[in-house]
Amino acid sequence: MKATDLAKVRATLWSAADELRANSKLTPVQYRDPVLGLVFLAYAENRFEAVRGEVEAKSSARNPATPADYKAKSVLYVPDNSRLSHLVDLPEGADIGKATDEAVKAIEEANPELKDILPRGYQKLERSTLIELLRLFAPLPTELAGDAFGFIYEDFLSNFAAQEGKGGGEYFTPYSIVRLIVEIIEPFHGRVFDPACGSGGMFVQCAKFVERHNESASRKLSVFGAEKTDDTVPLAKMNLALHGLSGDIRQANSYYEDPHSAVGAFDYVMANPPFNVDKIKKDQLAGDRRFPFGLPRADNGNFLWIQQFYAALSPKGRAGFVMANSAGDAGHSEKDIRKQLIESGTVDVMVAISSNFFYTVTLPVTLWFLDKAKVGTPREDTVLFVDARHVFRQIDRAHRDFTAEQIEFLANVVRLYRGEDVETKEGSDSCSRRTSPTARTSTSPAFARSPPGRRSKHKAGA
Repeated sequence: MKATDLAKVRATLWSAADELRANSKLTPVQYRDPVLGLVFLAYAENRFEAVRGEVEAKSSARNPATPADYKAKSVLYVPDNSRLSHLVDLPEGADIGKATDEAVKAIEEANPELKDILPRGYQKLERSTLIELLRLFAPLPTELAGDAFGFIYEDFLSNFAAQEGKGGGEYFTPYSIVRLIVEIIEPFHGRVFDPACGSGGMFVQCAKFVERHNESASRKLSVFGAEKTDDTVPLAKMNLALHGLSGDIRQANSYYEDPHSAVGAFDYVMANPPFNVDKIKKDQLAGDRRFPFGLPRADNGNFLWIQQFYAALSPKGRAGFVMANSAGDAGHSEKDIRKQLIESGTVDVMVAISSNFFYTVTLPVTLWFLDKAKVGTPREDTVLFVDARHVFRQIDRAHRDFTAEQIEFLANVVRLYRGEDVETKEGSDSCSRRTSPTARTSTSPAFARSPPGRRSKHKAGA
């Protein structure tokens, strides 16, 4: 399917589904999970039907196809009563809600890895709303390819997050921010960790990065996450399954719990943690190896998160994360921690982002990047500062994002600083040619500088 056609399908699906919600008694939160569950069932049926002929051709009456045969092809087994095509064809008097809940139960029983992941409670939906949703999604397995379902799931997550406002932003980080982080940390292979993983968008974009470089994400990446909110963990697991990824996602409060024994364990760390959290019980953190630079005296969790990201990295690991601007100039004990972090030689890049990129905050934020591999190199005593506050696309009055061209351009500034080859697949070479040192418009590229260190001097300009 062409990108333009897929965009129309995505827009049409959301518009129709949102209209159904608007005419029901449901809040966005009550409506979100059942809708995402139907997207999942549609995708599972699509993948099942794609290999069904091949699997059944190898079976016989004495040796019929089993769920294990589908599992061997990285496909979920979908029982007859779990298919949307079956549900939408039920007779008019059937209990559609009960049948849909039973469809979810059946696919989980056939695929134990889905246990407790998929939404229940379809009997609570208004019958007319559920029937229309099934009619909306039932044709998808025969109309869309696998990747399209991932895009649709992300669209729905994004749109629900926008409707839910601050609460939605806690599980969803905007796509373009995540992709920029991924392009800068370059997770080609290894173990990826997000201790505030929300709906798993960081992992999905890592997988897409690997696939853009013509490799298999399922073979190259292992993903590990922690998420505080019970209701959000299934969203992440569904998101991974939709993109053909398996991962170890745990429900945990990352301030106090370390379910993955994270210290020194990961090649890449990515996160969009909650900002400026107070009332953390720091007396429970004394002696925790995840906070090697000490506990901040301020009632603020920012430097607890930053230290977690640093501590989780392997000796050659890279981290990229979103942080409140205030963390960059906070004083007192936070300044002391920041000084130690800088003196470790691992702070690599700081990218200033404009306001209105997030659903949780309208204020501008900063992307921080750490790289333990730069210790002992000419970059050890340098930090690249990229001012991207004037780089954005205005989506609507209240929201901005980056285009693919802008993401590639910003990542190329960092690649040049690191001495790596630039990429031009998204057309960022033309973006570079348009650059003017005096430009300050919403389309002007970033300006970067790297203050001279004790051992090296380097300037990067755009």
